[in-house]
Amino acid sequence: MPASDTPASDTGASDTPASDTAFDGTGKVALITGGSNGIGAAVARRLARGGARIVLADVDADAGTALAKELDGAFVRCDVREPAESEAAVATAVDRFGGLDVAFLNAGVAGGGGMGDDFDLAAYRRAMGINLDGVVFGVHAALPALRARGGGDIVATASMAALTATPFDPVYGANKAAVVGLVRALGPTFAEEGIRVNALCPSFADTDILTPMKGHLQDTGFPILDVDDVVEAFMRILGAGGTGDAWYVVPGRPSEPFKFRGVPGPR
Repeated sequence: MPASDTPASDTGASDTPASDTAFDGTGKVALITGGSNGIGAAVARRLARGGARIVLADVDADAGTALAKELDGAFVRCDVREPAESEAAVATAVDRFGGLDVAFLNAGVAGGGGMGDDFDLAAYRRAMGINLDGVVFGVHAALPALRARGGGDIVATASMAALTATPFDPVYGANKAAVVGLVRALGPTFAEEGIRVNALCPSFADTDILTPMKGHLQDTGFPILDVDDVVEAFMRILGAGGTGDAWYVVPGRPSEPFKFRGVPGPR
């Protein structure tokens, strides 16, 4: 979602690039929700090229099945609003490939409606259920399998909408901000177990979710992220080894963790 034009040093972002190493996917097993298309599919292809075994979890069975065949992976139909379906997706990774090392909780939708006459309860519940509940249920389902491996990575797709105001889609901004808040809390919670939890926060990326507003963005000259840039940021998250971070991905800047300003304490 939209990023400020303010320099990184003025937004709370770190001025020092995060140190990282290349992530070695050899022998690793990755579960990707929302994996049939867009960012999820692009990350799946990148991880598979690096030697990882892939489980795609999505409601788009046709695209997911085709991609799983292409990658010699597995597909499981998964509505992330249902906890049991996330648990079944994790079970597929364990049963088919022997475990789980990376959970990319990426499923998401835009358009939760407004707060006035345009309030739509069904749209609100759908957006909150997929974008926030889906991450909560995904974390809960993945933890036992990651613990069995002695650690691993959970990466949740949030958005720049989590870090800046989004008046055009307030419900989306709310659930993505909640995802970042969750990640920041879970990072230190599971660090001693070797389980790293981070958020990926892209600006407008060239995926299907952008279709309704893509023409307007192009007309106004707003830069659109190439999906490959988001994939590179995802790989940097895995290679960096940090936890509890929200990595921004915006055109023209190297991706790194957003540095939140300190919260004032009591005097």
